[in-house]
Amino acid sequence: MSALLSPSPETSKPSFGGLRGLVADWSSDQQAFQVSWGKAMMWIFLLSDTFVFSSFLIGYMTVRIATTAPWPNPSEVFALHVGGVEVPLLLIAIMTFVLITSSGTMAMAVNFAYRRDRMKTALLMLATAFLGAAFVGMQAFEWTKLIVEGVRPWGNPMGAAQFGSAFFMITGFHGLHVSAGVIYLLVVALRVLRGRYEKSGNYQIVEIAGLYWHFVDLVWVFIFALFYLW
Repeated sequence: MSALLSPSPETSKPSFGGLRGLVADWSSDQQAFQVSWGKAMMWIFLLSDTFVFSSFLIGYMTVRIATTAPWPNPSEVFALHVGGVEVPLLLIAIMTFVLITSSGTMAMAVNFAYRRDRMKTALLMLATAFLGAAFVGMQAFEWTKLIVEGVRPWGNPMGAAQFGSAFFMITGFHGLHVSAGVIYLLVVALRVLRGRYEKSGNYQIVEIAGLYWHFVDLVWVFIFALFYLW
C-alpha cells in the first residue's frame, strides 16, 4: 500500500535546499518573494537610485558645511517679483504643490486600474504626466532665471562657487527623472487606452509606474527641505 502511495522516481521532482535550491528556483523563472518580476525589478532600480540621490545630497551637505565662503540665501535667490513685491520661494512652492498633486492623481490611477476602469485610469495617468511636464517647465524657467543672473556650475556671483554646481547637478538629475517619468506615463496611458492590458486583465504595470512616480516625488521632498529651506 505504501509503495502505491509513494511517488515514482519518474514523476517526483528533485528538491534542493540552500544555495543550490535558490539557483534552481531563479533559473526556472520562479516568482521571487511572492512579487512579480516587473515589480521586483522596479524596487531594485529604485533602491539603486536611492543610493545615487543620497550620495548627491550627502555631498551637497558636506560642501555646504565645509565651505568658508558665504552660502547664498535661498529665500533671496529663488524669490520672484510679483506686483513689485519680492515673494521668497514662490515658484518652488508652486512646483512642490504640482508634484505632490501629481502623486495623488497617480495613486487614483492605480486604484482605478485595479478596478479595471480603463478610461479613468488612462485619464488620471495623462493628468499626472501633464503635471510632471508642468513641473519640468517651471524648473526650466528657474534654471533660465539663475543663468541670466550669472550662476554657473563653476561660479556664482551671489556667494560660494559650489552653489551653482550643487544646484544644477541635484535639480538637473531629478528633473531628468521627472522627464523620463512623464514619457513612461504617457506610453503606459496610451497602451491602457488602446486596451492592451484589457485582454489579460493585468494592470500591474500601472502600479509599477506609480512606484517610480512616487519615488520621484519623495526625492523632491528631500531636495526641497535640504536645498531650498536650509
